Amino acid sequence: MSDSTKSIGWGYLPDEILTHIFTFLPIKSIIICTSVSKTWKSLIQNPTFISTHLHHSHNKNKNLFLLRLSRNDKQVYTLHKEDDPDFIEYTSFDSPFHPPRYPHHRTYSAHGTCNGLICLSYSLPNRANGIFLWNPCVRKFLQLPYPDVTVERLDTACRSFGFGFDPKTNDYKVVRILSIFGSPLDLVKSRPVVEVYSLFAGEWRMLSASASLPPIWAIISRGPPPFANGALHWIALSNDNKQFVLVLDLGDEVFRQILLPELPGKMVWTRVSVYGNSIAGFQRRVGSDQINIWVMKEYGVASSWTKFSHQCPTLGMLQPCPLGFRRNGEVVLENDRNDEVVLEDNRIDEVVLLNDRRGLISWNPDSQNVKNLEIDGSHKTFFGSYVESLVLLDKATKGVVTY
Repeated sequence: MSDSTKSIGWGYLPDEILTHIFTFLPIKSIIICTSVSKTWKSLIQNPTFISTHLHHSHNKNKNLFLLRLSRNDKQVYTLHKEDDPDFIEYTSFDSPFHPPRYPHHRTYSAHGTCNGLICLSYSLPNRANGIFLWNPCVRKFLQLPYPDVTVERLDTACRSFGFGFDPKTNDYKVVRILSIFGSPLDLVKSRPVVEVYSLFAGEWRMLSASASLPPIWAIISRGPPPFANGALHWIALSNDNKQFVLVLDLGDEVFRQILLPELPGKMVWTRVSVYGNSIAGFQRRVGSDQINIWVMKEYGVASSWTKFSHQCPTLGMLQPCPLGFRRNGEVVLENDRNDEVVLEDNRIDEVVLLNDRRGLISWNPDSQNVKNLEIDGSHKTFFGSYVESLVLLDKATKGVVTY
């Protein structure tokens, strides 16, 4: 072997080979590689490589799920591998955000995840403050400017945030739907105000296509709107008390409706969730702990709604709260009462009353088996799919903070 051959090292490899190697490294190792040389840093922080790495992460299909929990009065975000039957923690991230300790507003709300970014905010009464896009894998976040439309102190506001990605423009978008009452007794609303934040543009704007928004009285969904098939989905209530799925396509930014099955008696729709390549809806009987599940077999086709389950196990919960689906079809429920479920042979045995416990439970609708995940929930527990990414690492967006 010649001396010239011996001297060839990593720095002499073609960029194509280096980027291919980087793509298969764990994210922590990739971050370390940015400190090796300016060349490596430039390659890794290139938007093209970040996009290639993201595509590879999706294809690896690790099936990670993100939970937002509370430990020792601190917010913690944990990742779990879907293929692990015990849902054991894969890794965790401490939250870098610490909102002012105002009464009843001491935690952040998660409005969704997309391509490794988490959209968070905290709100004071009648205001929207502290909106962030956060990538915990690369320890970077961006604080968004305040939306243009504000709420007067004496007004009552109903707001909902959504977060997703527009592949047509390669842009991340945050959506805020704001409905304003003159007073709590004023049940007549004008058309809600819809604002969209574009990460690419770095600013909020009024949605020009808001004229497509059907007349609604309020957004009544629990939890963040799921992002599926390029669109956000809410349960909305019309002025004539009809419930339907409100859909906003983030590409053309046009609203549309998906009709829901007629509900017997005192059933109400409470939440919509991603289900495979489609969506599912949860309904509850007023004054009861009964929860039913409907699945849309063919996305966008209202006639394909099919009753998936006649009733979830409520496990003695006062307010059982479905959080969403695992990819194996099981439903994750939060015990929204101060109880802990004790199980024997994967069946309901008894319920033991404890202090301030919000246990998470995984339920298989086919076998009716119930598994206590032995994970304590918290106020506004978030549950959603997650993919590790390098988004925000390129620092192309002004205002990105490294912590």
